[in-house]
Amino acid sequence: MTDRIKNFLRDVRPEGPCLVVDLEVVRDNFEKFQRAMPESRIFYAVKANPAPEILSLLAEMGSNFDCASVQEIDMALAAGASADRISFGNTIKKERDVAAAYKRGINLFAVDCEAEVDKVARQAPGAKVFCRILCDGEGAEWALSKKFGCEPGMAVDVLDHAHRAGLTAYGVSFHVGSQQKNPRAWDSALASAAEIFRTLFDRGIELKMVNLGGGFATKYLEEIPGEGEYGKAIDDSIRAHFGNRIPETIIEPGRGMVGNAGVIKSEVILISQKAKDDIRWVYLDIGKFNGLAETMDEAIRYAIESDRNGEAVPCVLAGPTCDSVDVMYEKTPYPLPINLEIGDELLIAGTGAYTTTYSAVAFNGFPPLASYVI
Repeated sequence: MTDRIKNFLRDVRPEGPCLVVDLEVVRDNFEKFQRAMPESRIFYAVKANPAPEILSLLAEMGSNFDCASVQEIDMALAAGASADRISFGNTIKKERDVAAAYKRGINLFAVDCEAEVDKVARQAPGAKVFCRILCDGEGAEWALSKKFGCEPGMAVDVLDHAHRAGLTAYGVSFHVGSQQKNPRAWDSALASAAEIFRTLFDRGIELKMVNLGGGFATKYLEEIPGEGEYGKAIDDSIRAHFGNRIPETIIEPGRGMVGNAGVIKSEVILISQKAKDDIRWVYLDIGKFNGLAETMDEAIRYAIESDRNGEAVPCVLAGPTCDSVDVMYEKTPYPLPINLEIGDELLIAGTGAYTTTYSAVAFNGFPPLASYVI
């Protein structure tokens, strides 16, 4: 919560729920990543928050961009990034989208199976590909599933297949889970990557790059490691597993780049109880369908601020829609002031990432989450 955001909300008084992002925080985060991991190229994960102002700032600062679709590629290009600073990092792509990206000059593609390699070989001849491997995500608040990646042993065959198909077998990628608070979580994945490098080298294929993915945490309720802690732990693992053959590395911060730069202003629209002496239910004008999708399974617990200073009591926190799953915190109720009233504003911190892009277009008729970048 910066003074710039507080002043904006005080002076502008925007109507309805909204996200406010402070670009100075984004700038500071980018510089911290540069200092912490100077040997790694930064590929901002556009999906975290594709606001044009954020993309333009990062492009100006020299960032590269990890894109999940042709639409995101176009956003990065419009922000000033050249095609050689963009990767098509989604392992699930329509073949015509591969062709569209290649036509725009994109030459770096993620794959995780031979069928995806074949798409790239047909539509982007000679392009560089990196193969994503599975990670268990242990230690992450939002552990990723098996939807993306393959077993490390299979990655050898996928990259071998790419090489034989005329592509450049460029490297290996992985993701250790979103909001990963253990700086050592990258170690086992790097061990697997190094083994893939060695196996393919013995086959005459020299890989060049390891994509370390995202996972870098942002501050919610608990303390998190600093960028320097991540950088040192990862560098130690790279040197331990790769020895003198240090690969190129890239990182894909999304949440870690913009999460702490944003605050959502919300309004209490109802406070009720389901039975006498029962726990209080507090309903906001924003919920899972309006931008707080990451409260699913109560995975992310945001810091919530109120001007009220009464005793904090446990409350169920829910959204405004006519859907019974639109409840953010129920298994572990959220402490809110006992003197909280209908019409009060609450500020939800750490919401710069994965909020506007998760907001439904018109569920129940509610508009998408408004966004201001200052």
